[in-house]
Amino acid sequence: MPPDDRFDDLAQSLGGFYQSWVIYLGLQLGLFGLIQAAEPEGITPAELAGAAACAPEAVDAWIRAAHASELLEHDGTRVRMDAAAASVLLDESRPEYLGGQFVVAVVSSLDYAGLPEFFKTGRPIDERPPRFHRAIEAVTVQDIAVFFQEGLAELPDLAGRLASGIRILDVACGGGKWLIAVATRFPATELVGVEFEPDSVARAMRHVTDAGLDKRIRIEAREIPSMPYAEEFDLVYMQDALHELPDPVASLKAAWKAVRPGGRLVVFEWCLPPSLEDSQNLQAELMWGIQIDELYQGTRMYTHEGFDRMFAEAEVPPPSVVELPSAASLFVVNRPG
Repeated sequence: MPPDDRFDDLAQSLGGFYQSWVIYLGLQLGLFGLIQAAEPEGITPAELAGAAACAPEAVDAWIRAAHASELLEHDGTRVRMDAAAASVLLDESRPEYLGGQFVVAVVSSLDYAGLPEFFKTGRPIDERPPRFHRAIEAVTVQDIAVFFQEGLAELPDLAGRLASGIRILDVACGGGKWLIAVATRFPATELVGVEFEPDSVARAMRHVTDAGLDKRIRIEAREIPSMPYAEEFDLVYMQDALHELPDPVASLKAAWKAVRPGGRLVVFEWCLPPSLEDSQNLQAELMWGIQIDELYQGTRMYTHEGFDRMFAEAEVPPPSVVELPSAASLFVVNRPG
């Protein structure tokens, strides 16, 4: 790439850094939502600052930055949100929803003061603060949309079984959002969520109670490898969680043990590109950036081959792999009935 083109490319990446913070602030402070609620007339900067209870000068600078990124339309008097940006950043029902990714990227970066030292020593940080686990819920929203709109389309028999009513275990359930989404869509299901991180357990219990689903969803605080279940569940599900666990092999073995005859294990993951040739595109750029964060916290992403090895080490039958349009993957193993 010629130097001038490389300069433009890297300058655009630098602009992307600031844009990430603009998006994060727009989501966390509710600025985007307030602008969208004012459609089609739009809202003045002063009205936006007042509605958000924020400093007018700061909001004005934020509007100018968002307008420069073409996230907002600003005619000098009133502000409106670009329709496509609103769809991608605010519509949590779409697999293309990216608002949560921006939240997690910015919140993760708050822990990066020790990143250079990690590169020198290879010693990851001791633990992530509760704010990180809360932010992960924002990414979970996208994963849930992908599961329902893309995953179930590829597993139509599973959709049918969910409708008729089955017993489900969500392993490393985080804040419990997937459990609530399933329970809401499929009233005949019974669900158990297991989580080991204390802040996430508390949030999951609170979310389930707030949703009025205490009678159908049970949250249990357990270490994943020591789960006591033996052939008890029709569906055992792990959503973007297996690679995050301290002992993924033992956790996968315990999850498979919980599947009853005729049931299945479904592991939802985003995988690293398998080769250098596949590593020079936007998807790969994002995945390798996430991998640095994973290694920093003592976990790691895997290629498809890496997950295949993990299943073999856990003595779980080789999975069928379903590639979804969003680039997520489902690893599916059925236990004979």
